[in-house]
Amino acid sequence: MKTHHLHGWQASVSQAFDIQRKLAARVSRTSEINEPRLIAGVDISVSRARSMATGAVVVVDYPALELVEMKTVDGKLDFPYIPGLLSFRESPLALAAFGKLAATPDLILVDGQGLAHPRRLGLASHLGLLLDTPTIGCAKSRLCGSYEEPDVAPGSYTGLVDNGEVIGAVLRTKTAINPLYVSIGHKVDLETAIGWVLACCRGYRIPEPLRLAHLAAGGNLKEKEFAPAHEMNC
Repeated sequence: MKTHHLHGWQASVSQAFDIQRKLAARVSRTSEINEPRLIAGVDISVSRARSMATGAVVVVDYPALELVEMKTVDGKLDFPYIPGLLSFRESPLALAAFGKLAATPDLILVDGQGLAHPRRLGLASHLGLLLDTPTIGCAKSRLCGSYEEPDVAPGSYTGLVDNGEVIGAVLRTKTAINPLYVSIGHKVDLETAIGWVLACCRGYRIPEPLRLAHLAAGGNLKEKEFAPAHEMNC
């Protein structure tokens, strides 16, 4: 996949904050998802002892959600761990993995926040802008905002609110299991984002593309060769 160069990665904390604020204004909250045939999931597994990590991207077909392609990249994390600046720490590895893909996904699910972020530019939104592709933030924990607990039934959700603005949804994907924090990444509206997260769940708490990406990043999913995208009529 092609990456759009929007800024450099060698930035101080204050410069990173400024970049986030500027890029947040470019995030599209209008859905451009139209019957996606290929959906990607991206996750990063960090080895804290060595400041090393593995970035993994998997691509599945829809609606079968069967694995089409998988790429991983190992590398050093150059940016320090700072809450709210995860995208500056993890994006380079994720982009390197995306750069190895033969297939071009129509939609990307990201293990991280989108607009549900203090400056409205979490990892999902940042990657969406850099890849110019619809993205959805699907996080297992909350970064900011307040909410009321959703009903225990799958598909139930409540709004995640920060400073009077709805920045995401607290979504139950499995009965009586901790909810996920879903938010707009880029080129999607919140209702559509919720719908696609639910459509990609197959009995687990997290949607299948992210479940597979998590396994791949942890070295628990074997990489293999796949047919080029044009051979799959993608």
